[in-house]
Amino acid sequence: MSKTSKFVLRIQSADGTKRIETEPSSTTKTLYELVREVCGFNHYEFALFRERNFTKEVVSSGSQEVKDVGLKHGDILYLRLVEGPSTSKAAERSASVNSLASSHSSTFSNASFSREATPSTSSKPSTSAAAAAAAAAATESSTIPQEDAVDLELYKQDGRIKRDRDEKLYVIACRHNSNGRCVHCSALEPWDENYLKEQKIKHFSFHSYLKKLTSGAARGKFVALEDLNCKIKSGCRDHPPWPKGICSKCQPSAITLNRQPYRHVDNVMFENTGIVERFLNYWRTTGHQRIGFLFGKYEIHPDVPLGIRARVAAIYEPPQESNRDSIRLLDDPHDADVDELARQLGLQRVGWIFTDLLSENLASGTVKHVRNIKTHFLTAQECILAGHLQNKYPNRCKDSSNGYFGSKFVTVCVTGDEKKQVHMEGYAVSAQCMALVRDNCLIPTKDAPELGYIRESSDKQYVPDVYYKVGGRFHAINHESSTF
Repeated sequence: MSKTSKFVLRIQSADGTKRIETEPSSTTKTLYELVREVCGFNHYEFALFRERNFTKEVVSSGSQEVKDVGLKHGDILYLRLVEGPSTSKAAERSASVNSLASSHSSTFSNASFSREATPSTSSKPSTSAAAAAAAAAATESSTIPQEDAVDLELYKQDGRIKRDRDEKLYVIACRHNSNGRCVHCSALEPWDENYLKEQKIKHFSFHSYLKKLTSGAARGKFVALEDLNCKIKSGCRDHPPWPKGICSKCQPSAITLNRQPYRHVDNVMFENTGIVERFLNYWRTTGHQRIGFLFGKYEIHPDVPLGIRARVAAIYEPPQESNRDSIRLLDDPHDADVDELARQLGLQRVGWIFTDLLSENLASGTVKHVRNIKTHFLTAQECILAGHLQNKYPNRCKDSSNGYFGSKFVTVCVTGDEKKQVHMEGYAVSAQCMALVRDNCLIPTKDAPELGYIRESSDKQYVPDVYYKVGGRFHAINHESSTF
């Protein structure tokens, strides 16, 4: 056929608009092959539709020609992924972790912490809109995560803090019998600030946070837990893709760093001292620092309303190279085997531990006190690595649209305390830090370990403005940019 008989079709997808050139006598199977090639897919897990609402599907067929479908020059087809790795939320999360792990090189790790999702082996496109919807629903239902047992147990509890009648206030306030209750002795909500302040609890538990969100008149009907997004939304048809264009609909909002009022894990406990002593023996012998992964389980913490405690049963030390000042993790060929063995023992990864110990007096056994309010508690690189690991091991949550929110993965630092004795402190970075690390916005500085740096926007990546709050002399709040 002559070249003039060819015509152009537009393919609209979430990544933008593509154009292909075909002939009226070409089969729809050939059409699918052209679309696969121009979109860069390595599979056929997509369907083409004539209408924007994904109706009037163009079925892949070796006998049906393009002209029989009614397509003509300049028509637009709408592409929709229907099944396989591109629509699996678990695969999307793994892909984001893979890109994050490959983008960060540090003194702590040059190994990828990611695990590749198993791709689908199916190569047949959907034959109808109903089949496409059913396949998408089946894929989504198969990726709905199962929450931890401790979460399911805490959902059943109201968490209210019971108070007994104060006999000292009987004459003044509690003028009722032992079976009665008044404002002075009635049960408190698990997020009560005065109670938490009296018990010296800085953050209320995550389940107390959920109870607070669902305590209003709407009973949490409109509550949705969403992760912070630092990337441009793809598929905007109002302008060319970044860096040639951007609009308010696809541009991520500016971020103001805030103190997170809740925490996912309220306490870390080791089952016995021998676990930590064996881990510290490496430093005592060589003077080099050490990293390990904590294996254990999560349980209810009785001292915090609706709290969760990580009980550590073992420390696994992966392959690593270390010296007095740094640690570099190596590729671990047994990583999957360790997880499987732990699963059969009823354990899981609950966190990671590292040492930062410098001997001061070998005779008395004292160590230097280097981490404090005047220097830092965690370096920026340690926060980034903690955020990376928390993204790799997210917290399964039914109230989130993608099935995950935050992380229970804890960070334990072994360092010297004010008395120059070996001391352990537990940490976890906020959901905001996890998002900044996940979207490759936060990097460490070279000359000041306690400071992090927000990337500047480039042709390859748009980075939203990030601000932090500074308390003034008269408790005034000033907003300053953290991009410098």
